[in-house]
Amino acid sequence: TNVHGALITMPHKVRTLELVDEASASARIAGACNAVRIDERGRLTGDMFDGEGFVRGLLKKGRPVFGATVLVVGCGGVGSAISASLAKAGASRLGLYDRSVPAMEALAGRLRTHYPKLALHTGDSDPAGYDIVVNATPLGMRNDDPLPLDVERISPSTFVGEVVLKMEMTPFLAAV
Repeated sequence: TNVHGALITMPHKVRTLELVDEASASARIAGACNAVRIDERGRLTGDMFDGEGFVRGLLKKGRPVFGATVLVVGCGGVGSAISASLAKAGASRLGLYDRSVPAMEALAGRLRTHYPKLALHTGDSDPAGYDIVVNATPLGMRNDDPLPLDVERISPSTFVGEVVLKMEMTPFLAAV
């Protein structure tokens, strides 16, 4: 009776989504769950906060998300969570790119289900014309990784976000 919820980390986030009675749109879009609570009826409800942290970081840096155009490169777990939170925060257009076309199209399908008015574009990693560009790929974990997209096409006014936690200044950020 003294447990009201739990925070979940890898490698259990995906499996946890299958165990909850109800899940938020963010968790369903991400295909994973990192927070579980017991509601007033005793049901397990799940949510995903990974993307929320990214969006809050944008807002703390003074970059509005509502109405913004955003490119997310990488449609795996973290890219899916970030995309869900960007849609929830009111991004007007979301570009998705992943070398894995099935992963990219699956994420686009989940986003369309929960945010039917969101303008979605898939299959193009060209960052030109976006307000925000996010590298949600593992590229940048090593110094010799190729850049995730053509940095020459990024406007000076574009906010560039990175999810690689291994180093503060990744080769991608240094190139921008």
